[in-house]
Amino acid sequence: MKAWSLRPTEAAVVATTIFFFLSTMALPEATALVEHTFVVSQMKMTHLCKETLVTVVNGQLPGPTIEVTEGDSVAFHVVNKSPHNITIHWHGVKQRMNCWNDGVPMVTQCPIQPNQNFTYRFNVAGQEGTLWWHAHVSCLRATLHGALVIRPILGASSYPFPKPDREVPIIIGDWWSMDLAEVDRKMKDNFFDYFPSASTINGKLGDLFNCSGITNCCVGVAEDGYVLDVEPGKTYLLRIINTGLFSEFFLKIAGHRFTVVGSDANYVSPYTTDLIVIAPGETVDALVVADAPPGNYYMVAMPNQAPLPDTQTPEPSTRGMVRYKNKDHIVEGGSTSNVPVAPVMPDQHDVVLSLYFHSNLTSLQHQRHPPPPVPTRVDEHMFVTLGLGTVCRRGQTCNKKTINETILVATMNNVSFQLPTTPLLEAHYHHTGVEDALLELPDKPPRVFNFTDISLIPVGPKERLLETTSRATLARWFQYGSVVEIVFQGTAILQGDSNPMHLHGHDMFVLAQGIGNFDATKDVARYNLVNPPLKNTVVVPNLGWVAIRFVTNNPGVWYFHCHYEFHLSMGMTAVFIVEDGPTVDTSLPPQPVDFPSTSCQMNIISKLQKSKSHVLMDSKI
Repeated sequence: MKAWSLRPTEAAVVATTIFFFLSTMALPEATALVEHTFVVSQMKMTHLCKETLVTVVNGQLPGPTIEVTEGDSVAFHVVNKSPHNITIHWHGVKQRMNCWNDGVPMVTQCPIQPNQNFTYRFNVAGQEGTLWWHAHVSCLRATLHGALVIRPILGASSYPFPKPDREVPIIIGDWWSMDLAEVDRKMKDNFFDYFPSASTINGKLGDLFNCSGITNCCVGVAEDGYVLDVEPGKTYLLRIINTGLFSEFFLKIAGHRFTVVGSDANYVSPYTTDLIVIAPGETVDALVVADAPPGNYYMVAMPNQAPLPDTQTPEPSTRGMVRYKNKDHIVEGGSTSNVPVAPVMPDQHDVVLSLYFHSNLTSLQHQRHPPPPVPTRVDEHMFVTLGLGTVCRRGQTCNKKTINETILVATMNNVSFQLPTTPLLEAHYHHTGVEDALLELPDKPPRVFNFTDISLIPVGPKERLLETTSRATLARWFQYGSVVEIVFQGTAILQGDSNPMHLHGHDMFVLAQGIGNFDATKDVARYNLVNPPLKNTVVVPNLGWVAIRFVTNNPGVWYFHCHYEFHLSMGMTAVFIVEDGPTVDTSLPPQPVDFPSTSCQMNIISKLQKSKSHVLMDSKI
């Protein structure tokens, strides 16, 4: 266990607080102040001939696309008119010196309770490109999400690629014909018969779906699909975001190719492909030229999934349409017939295509947009395995052969994360969290074995021997300015999924990735230390590994988790605590004056006492 870091004296805190408010949140100088109001409420929507009550922002699904300019200060007034506790996370925004506004319940803040409101204030200095915002509570990000576009301060003419004629968000997601809060509760309790009813592009299900669900013959009334109208010869910048809870997607447009120019709000060396692979949490910027014969062309988003012996789940594709305009009218037929042209999609189980796609990403070396240098000195090395395990449902001992006595959990180095009962950032800042002892994330797993042995996927004595699991509020402490290198190793323990790992508050250099077990004797030599891509969400390949490096130059308590919602709910999470630096400019300022605080803590503690489950950390099971 590790004690909380010491804070400044009371007098220093008062002085810092005065400076904080006099300097308007101590944010860097901004070009403008941009304000938006997010009203979170519930509304009924009808899809698949069923009316569903959904939680949305400003009555929209997807929520509003927010456009800001690099350097702007922004204020989002969130008014919670829903029955749920809510936080909003600004996915990929680095929140420099501003961890309070990162939007993670019980990590950076108490959630915004029903009929309450809170204003998020932050700056987008030093970032350009496509990010997004989403709820960070239960499964609600399936309907509470939207694009966040940061434009360069000099305008589109300063892009390091040809200026597009139009920019278009393409938001891939899920449609759930059920209560998402209930889905979250069931996932945590081992009920895995809940899956999305459809996939979506910009909130539309597309003509693969009708009242009978999925159909390939379009019997009955088909669902509306997203339509992108294009003009011959024009160039379109697609800002692609995967907001889905469960799936990595293959994306293709019949008759067209993509030129990938950015990912996670970082420019990449342009490369051309007919297939984009995008995992939950990721963004990809890609140019598409309308250079096909005028007609109609399907845009298809298809979920991929691990092949057998992994569990197979219903994962439906969706499609929209790229529709050519010819002078003043729209071409009604395809290029050769009245039927839109469909792309040839990969096999759903060809997950190695994800490795190929992500391996092709390299940072753009551009004088106007120079990436930071790759640090060559490493202060901390970690080897973190990702997998599943089981813990006893009640108490410390149980018969693990009996399903009703165990709970399936997701782990990092065989530890599954439990949410604390007090927001960690406040406890860290005020040095009041000694009672909430944390478990330090180990440097390595408890034992070494053939991590990618597929015989470990089915339940049995072999996997049971290796999945010894504990639950704790898992954390790792770093001194300010440390260089951290982590090798993430996917395992075959009870599953063979990929894992999109998202680090809040920082970007990561992706040094290398591969299939199978990481072998330092040969794989370190493959590290790209010249132009590795910078990412906030890194995909660990199915039964493979990825090596990343980052600098802890942003003090605070930062969430680090898999962006598959079932893995997040099940505990594939840790918090990275970055200590203050030696100066005021490298130390976390005090919390905002209107910060949601003690009231929700008391509410949570009361509920825990009523359920007699006030336990922060389980002993080893």
